[in-house]
Amino acid sequence: MTYSIVARDPRTGEVGIAVASRFFACGAMVPHVGPTAAMASQAFVNPLWGIEGLQRLTAGENPQAILDDLVARDGGQQIRQAHMIGPDGRIAQHTGAGCVPWAGHAQAPNVSVAGNMLAGSAVVQDTLAAFVAAEDQPLAQRLLTAMEAGERAGGDKRGRQAAGLRVHAGQPYAALDLRVDDHADPLAELRRLMDVAEERYTIFRTAMPTVENFSGMVDRRPLDEAIAKSEADRAARGIASRSFATTTD
Repeated sequence: MTYSIVARDPRTGEVGIAVASRFFACGAMVPHVGPTAAMASQAFVNPLWGIEGLQRLTAGENPQAILDDLVARDGGQQIRQAHMIGPDGRIAQHTGAGCVPWAGHAQAPNVSVAGNMLAGSAVVQDTLAAFVAAEDQPLAQRLLTAMEAGERAGGDKRGRQAAGLRVHAGQPYAALDLRVDDHADPLAELRRLMDVAEERYTIFRTAMPTVENFSGMVDRRPLDEAIAKSEADRAARGIASRSFATTTD
């Protein structure tokens, strides 16, 4: 009842997952992302696969060995689907024989796509092809571009409801974590949220503390200058804000 993409950008080290489904709040249940690895657990979801799997991936364990072990221990493995990518780009995928058709998975270097209860195999294939073709885009944009291609191919055959996108950039916290839990066009709403994030949030993120720099940026002036420049550039190009935020007098 879901399709998702798990990917890694070898140029930046970022890892991320995007997911869409005719299932409430799929972005809360499916993606498990850490500083260097990512895993999606879906179909008749077992969230323990994602929690344990990510811990073991981050520790450097072989992805296929992790997945084989999870499958062997779970009496419901036939109705589970999962896929993951390790810190070195190795991928493992599982689609249980009991997953509702169309169900399956595909992969290319540094990217895995999997889905179940889909309109057809084109959902997975088009999602994968769009990701590969968008190599000039940042990872978050690339993930969403790929998911939009899967939606155009039919997406979840039952309809649309929720979507999510999570990216980590080498830190224990997410660089970007967006969710749409209940919406008639969740990927379009996710695109709006990403546009809003680009207005200020992604600039602010550069000032946040990191494992390497516990204090982060403590002088606000460069940050304020960068935000002001971005706003001026957007105004000059006639780009209006897509935010629903309000202001007070």
